[in-house]
Amino acid sequence: MNSPHNIYIHVPFCVSKCNYCAFFSRACKEPDWTEYEQRIIQEINYWEKKLGRISIPTIFFGGGTPSLMPTKVFDNIVSKINSAFNLNKDFEITLEANPGTIDEQKLNDFIIAGVNRLSIGVQSLDDEKLRFLGRRHDAKSALKILKLASHKNIKVSADFIYGLPEETVKDIKKICADINSLGLTHCSMYELTIEPNTLFGKMNLNMPSNEEMADMYDAIDKNLKLPRYEVSNYAVPGQECLHNLNVWDGQPYIGIGQGAAGRILIDNQWYEQIGGGERFEKLSSTARAEERIITGLRQVRGVFLDSDTEKIINMQYVQDNPDLLQKTSDNRLITTKQGMLFLDELILKLVR
Repeated sequence: MNSPHNIYIHVPFCVSKCNYCAFFSRACKEPDWTEYEQRIIQEINYWEKKLGRISIPTIFFGGGTPSLMPTKVFDNIVSKINSAFNLNKDFEITLEANPGTIDEQKLNDFIIAGVNRLSIGVQSLDDEKLRFLGRRHDAKSALKILKLASHKNIKVSADFIYGLPEETVKDIKKICADINSLGLTHCSMYELTIEPNTLFGKMNLNMPSNEEMADMYDAIDKNLKLPRYEVSNYAVPGQECLHNLNVWDGQPYIGIGQGAAGRILIDNQWYEQIGGGERFEKLSSTARAEERIITGLRQVRGVFLDSDTEKIINMQYVQDNPDLLQKTSDNRLITTKQGMLFLDELILKLVR
């Protein structure tokens, strides 16, 4: 029997492409949902033959804009997963949603079909900033879906973007105060990153400096009531995204849908995977350990030190830099608050 695998399903369709978005997605007014469903089910069939009747702890529908999906298509996909594999008793099914693409009836239908966690792409509560980002919704519609979802018996999260041109620490404090007033139990705070193949990438934006970004990051830590559990994620204990925790901690996961990637474990051998067998190649234990270190050190709980990770970590560097890295009594390596500010540079020095 193969190991449990989490599942990520990519939904590539959007109403329009946001100015900052570098994800695999496309604006499409009328997607062919029948064709999409058939392709996803074909991939599920592929993994059923490949892995057998494995356990599934979590399913994450990401995008794109998964909330555009007809609930019947969603229901058919989840039903197929349930017939091919064993959904864990305490399974988590996350659906990413954008304000304006889901009303109460549709949300209820998604919940009946299995959604028990909703991740809402709010991005900002300032209409002018929403227009700058290329979002199709306004603050009022974002607040409406947040309020609606909060009254359902599901986990609710909201995504926000900070570090826009001309933003200051004062702006960050205002954002945090607004989020605190909403009573959210989970939110993600993503630094605006300018990617080359985006509309923003073609513009000469006056972005905050690295030092200013670090000050904003620190201001979030001091002003947001929710505790941080990963570089960009904050939650009341018990409200964390289980899917992300599992993936960051190095559990295997299947990527389903065009462009989706996964890490498959068969008979103690790791494989790098894209789509339904589009690419399926062996991954060395060293390469997999490097990935686990990168995602693990982004978490407050750190990375678990086993023989594979210990083999490539420079423990002398850890001992010499207790202000950046610390080893815990339960054999995890954690990054300090100071270390989080220099994480990319730190990892380059840490991994041999």
